[in-house]
Amino acid sequence: MADSKLDPNKSYGWTGKILRVNLTDKTVSVSPTDPYKGYIGGMGLANKIMYDEVAPGTDPLAPENKVVFAVGPLTATGVPLAGRTTIASLSTYTKDHQVVDAHCGGMIGAAIKKAGWDAIVIEGASDEPVYLKIDDDNVEIKPADQVWGLGTRATTEALSRKEGTDFCVATIGPAGENLLPYACIINSRNHAAGAGTAAVLGSKKCKALVVRGTQPIYVANPQEVADLSDYMLREIVGSNNNHVVPSTQQEWAEYFDKGSRWTAQKGLTWALAEGGPIDTGEPKPGEINTVGYRCMKSTKDDGPEAEKYTIKMNGCHSCPIHCYSDLRVEKSSANGGYETTGNTCVPNFPFKYMIKILGDHTPVEDNTEESLVWNQVMGSVVDDLGLWCNYAQLYRDIAHCYATGVFKRVLPPEEYAEIPWEKFDNNDPSLMPQLLTKIAQNDSELAYIGHGTYVWTERWNDMDWNNTAASCMISPRGWPVHHSQECFGQVGMLYNVMFNRDDMIHSAVNLQGCGLPIELKKAIGAEIFGDESAVDPDKNYTPMNEYKANFAWWSIATDVLHDSLTLCNWVWPMAMSPTASRDYRGDLDLEAKFMTAVTGEDYTTEDLYKAGSKIMTLQRANTARGMTDAAGNMGTNDFRTIHDVYTEWPFTKDPDIEVFTEGTDKMDKDDIQTGLTMLYECFGWDPELGCPTAECLDYYDMPDVKEDLAARGLLPDA
Repeated sequence: MADSKLDPNKSYGWTGKILRVNLTDKTVSVSPTDPYKGYIGGMGLANKIMYDEVAPGTDPLAPENKVVFAVGPLTATGVPLAGRTTIASLSTYTKDHQVVDAHCGGMIGAAIKKAGWDAIVIEGASDEPVYLKIDDDNVEIKPADQVWGLGTRATTEALSRKEGTDFCVATIGPAGENLLPYACIINSRNHAAGAGTAAVLGSKKCKALVVRGTQPIYVANPQEVADLSDYMLREIVGSNNNHVVPSTQQEWAEYFDKGSRWTAQKGLTWALAEGGPIDTGEPKPGEINTVGYRCMKSTKDDGPEAEKYTIKMNGCHSCPIHCYSDLRVEKSSANGGYETTGNTCVPNFPFKYMIKILGDHTPVEDNTEESLVWNQVMGSVVDDLGLWCNYAQLYRDIAHCYATGVFKRVLPPEEYAEIPWEKFDNNDPSLMPQLLTKIAQNDSELAYIGHGTYVWTERWNDMDWNNTAASCMISPRGWPVHHSQECFGQVGMLYNVMFNRDDMIHSAVNLQGCGLPIELKKAIGAEIFGDESAVDPDKNYTPMNEYKANFAWWSIATDVLHDSLTLCNWVWPMAMSPTASRDYRGDLDLEAKFMTAVTGEDYTTEDLYKAGSKIMTLQRANTARGMTDAAGNMGTNDFRTIHDVYTEWPFTKDPDIEVFTEGTDKMDKDDIQTGLTMLYECFGWDPELGCPTAECLDYYDMPDVKEDLAARGLLPDA
């Protein structure tokens, strides 16, 4: 129950304030958060501001576009894994330049929240380079001449020295300054927010946000938050991607799975830890103080050679898992990278995506000392340039264009000769800093590789690349797979085209990769989605059904919810548990329990799932306003044939294996269309068009959006 004893003069969970900075006229203003609480925070709050304030068809690099940094009601409240930040703007690299969300960890979200802000809205454009200094309520627009042109590392160091090491720096690099569509914002050294958001900041001449927060964050029931956190860490939480069994057989474990990211084991060490090696051991469920040893992501990503380079596993604000790898690799700096490197996911192993595509053009094998050096050179340089990879698409595209001769065919001879391409063949990773820097400069034909696959394949007459499995391009509108049909077949396939970029959903893959036997996965799936037929074994898929549609809807709703609460979706939701006494069941009500404890308002899981669906419906409505039809007219609600479309390779791969037979994740076109209809119905959207209806907008309490879409002729039932 909500606490009636709360101080009416305090805001619990939310700070109640939004900071607005206009770089054109150098003004700073404050607006209230209250009108946006129906959209929770983070992604929801940011998307509502974009809907209300940025007109459809706006050029992403125009002053009229905005960049919205938004945190959520759980950010920096003591809730575990509530350290994410949403950054929303217009896409720079996909068809129609629709609203997109970038998400990052690190420390910037907590700094913004503790400074007293639920969101920071940057609008207009400066004539000269500037950065924003935010010191609680004190906001300054300061000259950035001294750091303009620097990489993200040097910028972070310079601004930290100037303003103080207790400030958190979120900055763009040369890629963003040069308006490269593939550009990202980096905070806390290597935590990236992609989707071209840095190019938008670059167009505004905004180099960085420098933020310090010292203000209290009010929580309605601190003891309940502490008790829930203790319960979560002792009984519920697994490892990165919520893997809930270890990767090796251990005395305490009933199950193990070699693919698990719960990689800790006796004899595996942080070999370069300060003071000497630290053995990860066999951390057991229930041991709060050893949770941070569970995930040895460096060796998971880079192979066993990474152990001797591992300083520690690190993490974001309020993270007990620590999936972030901190390494010291001298051979990285010797080849033009940085000696101290760190990241998780794609930036930690970029060359892995290139090796198979390069084929005979590289002698390097994956998970070796040589591949590790390539990975760390590339990862550290990419982050320093503020260069985004579009979930590894940049790396796949580079490898393809070199290996198949596209670069040699399309680049001017003198430009092609500038790059020592033979270094691929000769195992010389010093190639990559030169190549990546050239792309980040955005002043050459080569740089079009950083404008997005949608752009360069058409420009260079290589459209067939989009329809090969090696490309991983799932949408002809400009983005690749992110746990697609290989993740429960139709489930992953469906949610991969719902957004305006790669979906970044981990709810389904968390269940897929948890390490539990398929029988347990099916049983858990039946409890959540209504029937065990929602969950198929890998590469042994059955035709679409309503329970798979429930699974796809749940994956989207929970992902959007977590990006709005700013919970890490690499661990949330807690569908499973490592605790055998719970029969490996998690607790899907934890989000609601934490929200109630933090805000003092009553929340149920159904309330939050409805809010997640509402936010997704808002983004859907915004997309309809700016999406062009086949004739090039802006504004259309036909998502099925224009937006929710696929490249060909998911339906043509494995030509010798029939769909719905063991051994393939090939999909069937008619079956996927059936799936789209079912998924649309889960959200309450029009079952044929896939767009919001008047009825569903009433259900989600969105009268302003309903009125706007009706006025534009975009409601199918108007």
